Amino acid sequence: MILIMKQEVTENQLSPIINKIKEKGLGVQVNHGKDRIVLGLLGDPEILQTISFKSYPMVDRVVPITNSYKLTSREFHPQNTVVDVDGVKIGDGSFVTMAGPCSVEGEEQIMEAARMAKAGGAQILRGGAYKPRTSPYAFQGLGEEGLKMMRKAADAHGLKVITEVMDEAHIEVVAKYADVIQIGARNMQNFRLLEAVGKTGKPIGLKRGISGTIEEWLNAAEYIAVQQNFNILFIERGIRTYERATRNTLDLSAVPLMKKLSHFPVIVDPSHGTGIWDLVSPMARAGVASGADGMIVEIHPDPVNAWSDGDQSLNEKNYLQMMREVTILTKAMKQITEQTKEEIVC
Repeated sequence: MILIMKQEVTENQLSPIINKIKEKGLGVQVNHGKDRIVLGLLGDPEILQTISFKSYPMVDRVVPITNSYKLTSREFHPQNTVVDVDGVKIGDGSFVTMAGPCSVEGEEQIMEAARMAKAGGAQILRGGAYKPRTSPYAFQGLGEEGLKMMRKAADAHGLKVITEVMDEAHIEVVAKYADVIQIGARNMQNFRLLEAVGKTGKPIGLKRGISGTIEEWLNAAEYIAVQQNFNILFIERGIRTYERATRNTLDLSAVPLMKKLSHFPVIVDPSHGTGIWDLVSPMARAGVASGADGMIVEIHPDPVNAWSDGDQSLNEKNYLQMMREVTILTKAMKQITEQTKEEIVC
């Protein structure tokens, strides 16, 4: 349920109703909309029904939220949430790139990948130290040694770090080195893991499951948000369909839909979304056009000899070309957005 306050009401005048809500054992979040304050209420629906909110003079409208996700919904939080990754703002209208190899293979490799990422304009270094692989015989990652290498490479080139955590046992060590903790597609509905990473307070990159619906994805994020962690990044990485020509089907329609339903930033992953290196650049451009707040891509100094995901990784030449194209399109999209705003005002 949300309460929309009257236009002239200030935050200082909300004490009576907030105290009443808390007396009933309910949670409340104060959100500042464009022209008025909105209170988001959390708790037992039956208890909510016992309070006559309309009797409070400062309340303009009472709006029930019928969906199962609350904190992640646009209704609950009308304005966009900007996630601050140690100074890198995601969701503020800019387009943020995260780039790096699928796996950390060694210090020389990750240091070179970080150099490439920075040269193209990326702000966050991606890489895996703990790798969930389909086959138990495939390379599983270097663990904490890989995390140390990635942190060193990122710091050397002024980058932040995003890396995946696979289970609760690794959260503490991953949080020690990472600026953004990634939840992979296989763990989108690992609810205990979602709760645990939410408690770290760090930004969480939540990848969509290979068969995850939009509603399931939003509800997964709710497990993080109920821990009072509102630093969530939705990552569209493609879903499994009947199509076999690509590794996955990158669902770009999910980008504007998620931005309509939720207030958190949306990132696209054209590398996992296609699985084919020469499809990554076109889908990266399409991601910009869809309204995404950023992208996460796989790059490698020597994709042919990569230990994992070489087929979808860009070499330096192709990565730099893609980034030039993305920069041009990003500027064009900003112009379109500003022009649209002017037309609406007029």
